[in-house]
Amino acid sequence: MLSADPHRAAPLYAEAVTTPLRAVLDEPRPSAPPVRVWRDWALVTVVAVCVVLESVARPDMPFPAFSVVLTVGLALLLPWRRTHPLAVVAAVFGVLAVVDVALIAAGAPALDIASMLWFMVLPYSLYRWGSGREALVGTAVILVPAALSLYVGWGGLTEAVGGIAVLIAACALGLAVRSRHGAQERRLDTVKAEERVRLARELHDTVAHHVSGIVIQAQAGRAVATTSPERATEVLAVIEEAASRTLTELRSMVGVLRAADDACLSPQAGVADLPQLAGRSSGGPEVDVGLSGQLDGLTPAVDAALYRLAQESVTNARRHARHATRVTVRVVGEAERVRLTVVDDGVPGPAAGHAEGFGLVGMRERATLLGGTFRAGPGPDGGWLVEAVLPQDGGTR
Repeated sequence: MLSADPHRAAPLYAEAVTTPLRAVLDEPRPSAPPVRVWRDWALVTVVAVCVVLESVARPDMPFPAFSVVLTVGLALLLPWRRTHPLAVVAAVFGVLAVVDVALIAAGAPALDIASMLWFMVLPYSLYRWGSGREALVGTAVILVPAALSLYVGWGGLTEAVGGIAVLIAACALGLAVRSRHGAQERRLDTVKAEERVRLARELHDTVAHHVSGIVIQAQAGRAVATTSPERATEVLAVIEEAASRTLTELRSMVGVLRAADDACLSPQAGVADLPQLAGRSSGGPEVDVGLSGQLDGLTPAVDAALYRLAQESVTNARRHARHATRVTVRVVGEAERVRLTVVDDGVPGPAAGHAEGFGLVGMRERATLLGGTFRAGPGPDGGWLVEAVLPQDGGTR
């Protein structure tokens, strides 16, 4: 039940009123409006032609020459209605207010220019392109000459209601278009953010794997440099090859980003490329890769994800598993899902060691986005175990 204490209720009522108002006042302008020069000047031309034809077709129009000059002069401001909506509204409706006041003072008949209905595009532009403060101030500016026009040239309740309805419709249309475009921009920003995360994940997976191997090779080369120069030379050759592969993959990623065709947005390494991880790197554990089961129906996203998950897991094992001699990679395809397990026989480092950087975070995100599961931790028989289970269709069904 609401409190009956007015001293306690007053702040709540004040907040309920001021919060929406503050939100409206703080609403910024939309992004930069488009430049449509020919459309704007076409609108100005149409207004000018209409008012001239109206002055010729209507002998009863009061002050025909003045009406034509006034309407055409104000129409020249229409091209700036997007970039300066409040200024244009203030100028147009301010001039109309001054004219109405002058007519009232002189006892002259009111201006009756049907062509001025074109200026209802200004309330639309105000709510479409103006900030919250501009919309509120502009609405007040519009209402003053509107009220004066009704006073000077009262044509009955029907005409007054019709004019107000047109004004409200113009404002509502501008607000609706603004909201729709704002929602589209927010969706686009979300897509861009997701794409940045995806690219960061791809870059991390690609570079971390090869650079970690280069570091291990360099450490091994330094260890044997004094005792076995020939072996050190072989290690340098391996480092050169790994660096070349890294450069090739980076160039491939850059090429994908620059490509005009969006059909391929990610590197194409997949399950079929996992055997390339097998073998022993100098100073590192041996990697054994095994593939079995139904692996032909994988979607491209799942195929690439399995490779990246396995690659990152092998990289982590080489970097963090102490005294590891073997890393086992297994991919098993089942009826509706595929299971990846990567386990080493070393002594697991601290959890923080395996979670260093964005490796495990990116792996978990990659699996989750495809509707799968991911876990990493000490294995039941020792070592470090990584397991990911993904739907074969990438969660699209």
